[in-house]
Amino acid sequence: MDIFNDYESEVRGYIRSFPTVFDKAIGAELFDEDGTRYIDFFAGAGTLNYGHNPEVAVEAQIKYLQDRRIAHGLDKATVAKQEFMESFVEKILKPRNLEYKLQFTGPTGTNCTEAAMKLARQAKGRPGIVAFTNAYHGHTMGALAATGNESYRDDTYGARGATSFMPFDGFLGQDIDSLHVFRRYLEDKGSGLELPAAVIIETVQGEGGINVASQEFLQGLAALCKEYDMVLIIDDIQVGNGRTGKFFSFEEAGIKPDMVCLSKSIGGGNPMAVLLINPEIDVWSPGEHTGTFRGNSLAFVAAKQLIDQYWSDDKLTQEVDRKSKVMRAALEELRDEFPSLNCDVRGRGLVLGIETKVEGFADEVSAKAFEKKLICETCGAESTVNKLFVALNIDDAIFNEGLEVFKEAFREVAKKHA
Repeated sequence: MDIFNDYESEVRGYIRSFPTVFDKAIGAELFDEDGTRYIDFFAGAGTLNYGHNPEVAVEAQIKYLQDRRIAHGLDKATVAKQEFMESFVEKILKPRNLEYKLQFTGPTGTNCTEAAMKLARQAKGRPGIVAFTNAYHGHTMGALAATGNESYRDDTYGARGATSFMPFDGFLGQDIDSLHVFRRYLEDKGSGLELPAAVIIETVQGEGGINVASQEFLQGLAALCKEYDMVLIIDDIQVGNGRTGKFFSFEEAGIKPDMVCLSKSIGGGNPMAVLLINPEIDVWSPGEHTGTFRGNSLAFVAAKQLIDQYWSDDKLTQEVDRKSKVMRAALEELRDEFPSLNCDVRGRGLVLGIETKVEGFADEVSAKAFEKKLICETCGAESTVNKLFVALNIDDAIFNEGLEVFKEAFREVAKKHA
C-alpha cells in the first residue's frame, strides 16, 4: 500500500475502508494481489448490478477492440451507439410504454444530474430546483447544491445553486404528510419558496440511509409537479437498472417522470450516463451541454449485451424479488436478536440496510466484515446504516455465504454494545 499512501491524494476514500490491493474480479468475488478471495456485497456502489466482468459483455468488448472499431466518437453516430439505442428502445422503453429522447451526457452520474437540472431550468425559464432531505445527487457544483448531507453544504465546498429542500417521505414522522408541507410552501406567497423549475428525487435514497418513498408519495409528487408545471426528475443512478426489481425504480408507482437519470450499472462496469428526456422539454440547442466522453463505445457494446441478456424477459426481476426476501429475513433476524439496539431494517429489492443508531456501530460492522473477507459499506448522514448491495445475478451459494459472514460480523460487534 506504500505507493498509495505516499503519492495518492488525501481525497482517496474507499481504499481506507478496504485496505488491500485488488487485482481480479468475477461475478460477486474479488481477489487481491496475493490471491485472497473477498465476497462483494458492495457492487461498486451500485455500478455492478450484473457483477464483475459479465461474460457476454467482456467477450463483446474484446471482439470490438480486436476489430479496431471506433473507441472514441464524441457524439457522432456510430454502429455501437445505434445498436445500444435499438436494444434500449425495444427492450426497455417500448414494453413500458415510455417515450423519451436519449441524451448521452458526460459518463458520470453527477454530469447526468447536472444536465437534467440545467435543461429543466431552460425549459421552464425558472432557476429554482427542489430536492429532498438526505438527498444525494453527485459531487459537482450543481449536483452538490441538491445534496442534503451537512458535510457537503459548506460554502467552501460547493455552490448552493438556487436549490431548496423539502422533507422526504417519512422525514417528519409517519403521521405528517410531507407532500402537504410541500404544497403549503407552493401555495403560500409568504413561504419564501419561489415556484421551482423542477423537483429531483431518488425513489430510494441510497447514500442518504436507504430511505424508501412510498408509491403513494411518488404518485402524489408526480401529480403535484403536473399541477404546478414543475419538471419531475427521477435520479435512478444508483437504484435503477433493476436494483429494486423492475428496470426503473419508479415503475411500481405507475408514474412517468419528465426526466430520468441513469448511470452506474447501465454501462456494465464502464463509465456511461444517459439522461432520458420527455420530448416536450428537449429544448437544447446543438452542443449546449457537451463533453469529450459523451459516448463511451465500450459502454455501448457492454450495455447492449446486458440489456439483451437480462431484460428480454422478467426472470431477473423475479430473481431480485426472491433474493430480497432472503436478505430481508437475514437482517430482520439480527434486528430481533438484539432488541436493545433498536435496529431498523429497510429498503426495496436488493438495496437493503439495517440501521443501528449506536455511534460508530455500523463502521465497526463494516470493518469486522472486511476482516472476514466480505466487502460492504455504510450510509446515512451519520453512517448509521449498514448497506448491502449485491450483484443482482449473484450465485446463491456465494449470496448465502456472504449473508452468514455479515451476520457473524454484526453479532460480534452487537455483543460488545448490547
